[in-house]
Amino acid sequence: MRVTVTPGIPQGTVRVPTSKSVAHRYLIAAAFTPGETRLRDLPDNADIRATLRCLRAMGAAIRQDGTGATICGRVPVGFPPDAVADCGESGTTLRLLLPFALLQPAGARMTFTGAPRLFARPLSVYEDICRAQGVLFARTEAGVTVGGGLHPDAFCFPGDISSQFVSGLLLALPHLRGDSSLRLTGQVGSASYIGLTLDALRLFGYTVGADGVQAYRIPGGQTGRAPEQTLCVPTDQSAAAFFGAMRTLGGDISLADFRDDGAQGDRVFGAYMERLCREKCRLSVADCPDLAPILLVVAALHHGGTLCDTARLRFKESDRGEAMAAELRRCGVRITVGENEITVEPGVHAPDEALCAHNDHRVAMSLAVLLCRTGGSIDGAECVAKSMPEFFDTLRSLGIAVRTEGET
Repeated sequence: MRVTVTPGIPQGTVRVPTSKSVAHRYLIAAAFTPGETRLRDLPDNADIRATLRCLRAMGAAIRQDGTGATICGRVPVGFPPDAVADCGESGTTLRLLLPFALLQPAGARMTFTGAPRLFARPLSVYEDICRAQGVLFARTEAGVTVGGGLHPDAFCFPGDISSQFVSGLLLALPHLRGDSSLRLTGQVGSASYIGLTLDALRLFGYTVGADGVQAYRIPGGQTGRAPEQTLCVPTDQSAAAFFGAMRTLGGDISLADFRDDGAQGDRVFGAYMERLCREKCRLSVADCPDLAPILLVVAALHHGGTLCDTARLRFKESDRGEAMAAELRRCGVRITVGENEITVEPGVHAPDEALCAHNDHRVAMSLAVLLCRTGGSIDGAECVAKSMPEFFDTLRSLGIAVRTEGET
């Protein structure tokens, strides 16, 4: 789908979607904790639909009602034989759920399928664990099949690959019979996302000991308990950042029903954008890598700047550093992508040709914010459905003219 954006200043009120990062964790914890859990304000996007689909393939009973859901939890063993779970393009779904398949009895098998790009992204932590314990891990371009029989252990791996490996193990290991530990080496990236997982575990009655962000003690034999109160999913700070960026264009935008849980790393978007509007500065995205694309746009539109700790952007839905650099250069931006930092100089003009979304929802939405200033088109813009399918309708509601061609 090609989207053409006419220049304008966004004005109005937006209700930002709720957090898919939190929703993934609530859904998974609820599905594997005995009892009934009620969730409210679930976001509706491709990634959350993937997690719901996979949980049902694993035998979970989930009843949806509008934006709410009731989950009848169960212990995480005895999945349907040779179950197949389609993760779509959701790396979070795959990485958070795969350890639960390893909890099955030895000899059981489960297959995770999805888009080809999903299985080009790192899974080495789980592959190494399975190899060390003699558990099946068979990977192809189209999916990965794993066996059961994981046993408690002292797990150790680098902390800078993806925090989702840590979160997946923290969610699953309490269900083993014995105690386990996790130790992360080197720099730990996206530590706030690990914090979201620990918060979810506490809500569901699980005990995990944390020694800073690099060491965790996980007692085994836990079953947890379903929360008595309905859980409300907070506002998605990653999504809010796009509308925060629109404010830097001069727009008067209000965020309705904004619920800040105080835990999401991306909540720094306002402070970061304020600095970029004031001066050329250096900012770390170690704990908020999803902000990188929109921060690059804000930097280009104002005083420039440097983002550091960007190495992990290579392993997102696209190689986000290179993808953003390619599209910003089409808009006249001077940008340098290094091993672990990206520097942007100020100054943009309207692109001479359509920009490319690189099948990456955050790239597409960031470029759309840029085009509110310059005007222009984006090819492949349908990928916004991964996290915010209503994005372009919301842009229209803010007074920006948006034309779609070849809508899917």
